[in-house]
Amino acid sequence: MNKQTIIVALSVIIFIAAVVAAAYILGSNNSQDNQQADHPDGHHEGQSVYEEKFNALMGQEALDFELYSYEGEKIRLQEQRGKKVVLFFTEGVMCYPSCWNQIAAFGKDEAFKKEDTVVFSIVVDTKNEWKRAIDKMPELGVSTVLIDASKSISKEYGVLSLPSSMHKGQFPGHTYLIVDKDGVIRFIKDDPQMAVRNDELKAELEKLN
Repeated sequence: MNKQTIIVALSVIIFIAAVVAAAYILGSNNSQDNQQADHPDGHHEGQSVYEEKFNALMGQEALDFELYSYEGEKIRLQEQRGKKVVLFFTEGVMCYPSCWNQIAAFGKDEAFKKEDTVVFSIVVDTKNEWKRAIDKMPELGVSTVLIDASKSISKEYGVLSLPSSMHKGQFPGHTYLIVDKDGVIRFIKDDPQMAVRNDELKAELEKLN
């Protein structure tokens, strides 16, 4: 191979390398631009994708669902129009005593028994499993508990992987939503502290017509 041939070969290699490098740089810039377009502010600091998805429910029409209560009554969310609805998603039986205390507190509080207000505690237990909870704490039987044993509704509402969940991706933790009389979500709260939030919920309900 003569000197001229070597020079030509090296020139071709350098040219190809330059083209590949330029394509890589342009591709990286486009990828960054697309990410910024999809998330102009980036993820909220400290928030997971699951939290952002959950927070996006605010102001949206609540997803309709149909579940049976522990007593066997078929409950459909859409049929609650004209009422203020509190939804409490909870792990249920395994979330003792925090979730049990909140469910029992709903049943004791007259503010949640008004004609225009309903509270549904949604557990992922079977009916038989929840019966064992009532046997241990009879006060639980006063509240309306909906059975979501398949976890399908809990999954649709995106509550299986929030900070309050003790088993991320598998069970809800301690999460509240308030739906107004028109079926729009007006309040959301995921509570890793797993407290009884009656006072806070009542204050939010008072803001709604």
